[in-house]
Amino acid sequence: MYIKQLSVFVENKGGRLAEITSVMANADINIRGLSIADTTDFGILRLIVDKPFEAEQKLKAAGLTVSLSDVIAVSIPDKTGGFAETMKAVSDKDVGVEYVYEFVPRNASHAYFVLRVADNEKAVAALKAHGCELLEGEEY
Repeated sequence: MYIKQLSVFVENKGGRLAEITSVMANADINIRGLSIADTTDFGILRLIVDKPFEAEQKLKAAGLTVSLSDVIAVSIPDKTGGFAETMKAVSDKDVGVEYVYEFVPRNASHAYFVLRVADNEKAVAALKAHGCELLEGEEY
């Protein structure tokens, strides 16, 4: 029910994003989705990749601080209100959403979102009850 997300601590200085993405490219790792949140001095780069365990090793070998975590990837019909309905299903089960971002999967007939929530199991149950398709493994 979950997919792996890499979180990379990034110093906020020129060339760091190019360096990180070059590590991925040189290791033949495909980036499927990303989000970056920054402050004045640093940022957190979140990545969905096709080979998360290999990516974690390569990034750590490059001297970067990296963590791997489970997130939920949900397919939502590409229609007005689709995302709102899905978020309501999660909210109705009293699950807090920490962050969300969109990513592009191999099959682009739907919008796909990555959710980091306070309780993965409750969120998965709520999303399934709502009829949402959840991605896992090689589907992304």
